[in-house]
Formats: sequence, C-alpha cells, structure tokens
Amino acid sequence: MKTKSKEITLIGLMAAVMCIAGPLTLALPFSPVPISLTNLAIYFSVYILGMRRGTISYLVYLLLGLVGLPVFSAFTSGPAKLLGPTGGYLIGFIFMALIYGYCVDRWNGQVVISFIGMIAGSAVYYLFGTLWLAYQMSKGSGQTLAAALPAAFAAGVLPFIVVDLVKMVLTLFVGSQVRVRVRRAALN
Repeated sequence: MKTKSKEITLIGLMAAVMCIAGPLTLALPFSPVPISLTNLAIYFSVYILGMRRGTISYLVYLLLGLVGLPVFSAFTSGPAKLLGPTGGYLIGFIFMALIYGYCVDRWNGQVVISFIGMIAGSAVYYLFGTLWLAYQMSKGSGQTLAAALPAAFAAGVLPFIVVDLVKMVLTLFVGSQVRVRVRRAALN
C-alpha cells in the first residue's frame, strides 16, 4: 500500500510540474507554435519516473487540460486545443514519452542512451506535430497536405531544434541528479 501511495504521489507531482511549466510560452511571430516548456517537463518526468509513470503523468496533464484547466500553452485549455495547430504535438508527446521512456527503463537511465531516446521520441512528436500543422495550413489555404508540409516543417520544427537540444541537455544534467536522489530516498 505504501508503494502505491508513493507512486501516485510522484505521478501527481510530475503532472503538477507539467501544469506549471506547460502554460509558460514564448510566442514566435512567424509560427503558430510557441516555444513551450511542456516537453522539458515531460523529459524530466520520464527521466525521473520511467516510461510508465512518466507517460501516465503526461496523460494526467493532458486530461486536466482537456477538461478545462488552463494548463496548455499560453494558459489555454479544452478539446479545441487538440483541433488547433498544436494538437499534433499534444498527441505526439504521448509517443515521445513512450519511446524515450523505453530507453530510460531498458538502459537504466544511462545518459547517452537516454539522450538518443529523447532525440528519437522528439522526432516522433515533431512528425505528429508537423503533419497536423500541415493539415491545418492546407485546409485554411486550399492547398494539398503535401504542399503544406515544407511550410509546416519550417514553422513547427526548425525554430525548435536548438532549443529542444538545450532542454535535453538540461534534463540529463539536472534530471540525473534528481533521479539518483529519488531512487536513494526509495521513492521510485
């Protein structure tokens, strides 16, 4: 019973961190996708808690936003957010957490493998986000999805690569310290 309570507490704590970090954004004038701290919070959560618990903490965050708590970028919420330009990223984060979390769990948080897992997981959420953003752009302009893909990639991926790499390195540096302390305290 004690272990389940600790597990639920850690999942809730990391979901709360996402709720605090997720709305903090920097709007880019040339993109409908803002720079957000959501993926940083997911990186930390998965690195500290592992695949299953980290993914559950993201799903809790996602559900809180969907039911109306203003925890998405720029303090927005609701199901309409999934239908907007950033909806693909919100769905892609689930798969990012699973892929990255698998690497963390399988290789016990080894830094190099975790970094590779973050890159692979991020590539998947970029894919989901870019495809959905291209769909949104194409339906508004009347062009085909294929024709909108380059513009969606330029607006939804290129400006974020360096920032996301910095988030990954920060996660590995700080997250590894937190991970050790959480495990040492027998909380995980």
